[in-house]
Amino acid sequence: MSIDNLPVYDAIIKSVGFMPNLFATLGLSDNGLNRYISFQNEKSSLSNKEKEAINLIVSEVNECNYCRAAHTTIGKMNGFTDEQALELRSGQAAFDDKLNALVKLSQNIVNTRGKVLPQYLELFFNEGYNQGHLVDVILQIGEKTITNYLHNITQVPIDFPEVSKI
Repeated sequence: MSIDNLPVYDAIIKSVGFMPNLFATLGLSDNGLNRYISFQNEKSSLSNKEKEAINLIVSEVNECNYCRAAHTTIGKMNGFTDEQALELRSGQAAFDDKLNALVKLSQNIVNTRGKVLPQYLELFFNEGYNQGHLVDVILQIGEKTITNYLHNITQVPIDFPEVSKI
């Protein structure tokens, strides 16, 4: 743990109530935690609910147990029920057409490594999203992929209520 990260640790503990193991792992790098937190906290055209929908599907596609658990909890804090979080993780949102388009596009981006099928872009744009939103979706996918890979490699203990696999 880098001493330079102590102020960031304090801020996270104050915000979340504890130090999540994945953030502590990012703190093993002198710069990793600050870089990630800065990236995570930047402004976006997407709402917190939309970002959590992306986080849920990306974590599912990347098979990250830590992030599945964390974002099911955070998703509930942003208004999703357990059933909706599970549905989002399965790649759909029958309860909301706009989120459905967002989740289907996000899933396709991850599955195809960015070689998205045109029907998913069309669905996304038909729901009122624009090119700026598309850029923010790609950034959100990148941000979540970082922590998915970090956990998949390190396998730090999950300190959120675990969720079942789909």
